[in-house]
Amino acid sequence: MQPPATPVPQEPDQAPEVAGRREGTPHLRGDLRAAVPDASAAVGVTAAVFVFLWYRMEAGTSSTAAVMPFMDDPRAYWMYLLSQAFGWSALLWAWGTVMLGLVLSGPRTARQPPRRTLERWHRTTSLTTTALMFAHALMFAAELVRHDTRPAWLTRLWSAFADSFVPGWYDSGTGQIAIPIGQAALYLAVPLGLLFYVRHRIGPRTWRRLHRFVLAVYVLSVWHTLLYGTNVWYGEWPRTVLWLLQIPVALLLVVRLARPARRAERLGAPGRPGGPRLPEWTARALGRLAAAAAVAGILAVVVSGHDGGRTRPADPPASTPHDHGSD
Repeated sequence: MQPPATPVPQEPDQAPEVAGRREGTPHLRGDLRAAVPDASAAVGVTAAVFVFLWYRMEAGTSSTAAVMPFMDDPRAYWMYLLSQAFGWSALLWAWGTVMLGLVLSGPRTARQPPRRTLERWHRTTSLTTTALMFAHALMFAAELVRHDTRPAWLTRLWSAFADSFVPGWYDSGTGQIAIPIGQAALYLAVPLGLLFYVRHRIGPRTWRRLHRFVLAVYVLSVWHTLLYGTNVWYGEWPRTVLWLLQIPVALLLVVRLARPARRAERLGAPGRPGGPRLPEWTARALGRLAAAAAVAGILAVVVSGHDGGRTRPADPPASTPHDHGSD
């Protein structure tokens, strides 16, 4: 569950397209300080999720233990539970920062907080999301090191690092697909998030074009979770809730595409003076149709119950850990 970061909003039309640094432009150091309260809240949420997952495992209702019965001991596998907790808080913070980004780049309403406040929240939640994603991957690697039975520490460290951070290295089960997807989300989130702080060098126009790929990071994160999150492995209420949370994201995306804050991004009629050329207009129109189709698809998944979840088996599967001890 490595969800993605989506820092910083798009600028209004009145913002000058200049490469120079403007007075009052946010800096990374200042945003890191401003993110401390947000990060503290994220740590608190992570702790609460960790306790919840621990309780479910102790009570015998854990989906993780149903998928991997050898993990039915929270004291032995607490690092894995902590990795899961970081992953869920990362996905929650990613959801929040994506929502803030879509609100900022969509139509303005009178009830919204001041734009500068929304921008600051967007940047700080983005930084927190990236940190949570890294913590999620790091604790997964720590779990692999802890339960690797080979005597050589360097071998154990390298194996855990490669399984967790090198795309295509992990070779067990669904993780062969899901882990590279999560790694892609992390490795895209970091540069896309930090590009805001050098946009005076690359130019606002280039930054805006690259920033659009942040939504792909979020999609990869959700996809990673649906594929590999053992808490949403089965077609039960946690998986349904995860799908339901995507409805407001998809709806805001439709609104943002239909009524973008920047006049230059509005669809209008093809070929109008000063408007986009026909190929660009066609691409924008197709994007709006795709977003509307995504909303319809998510609603269909939730209503039909066909959400890709597995059926919980009557008897636990005979599974074993991803063990390197026999190598």
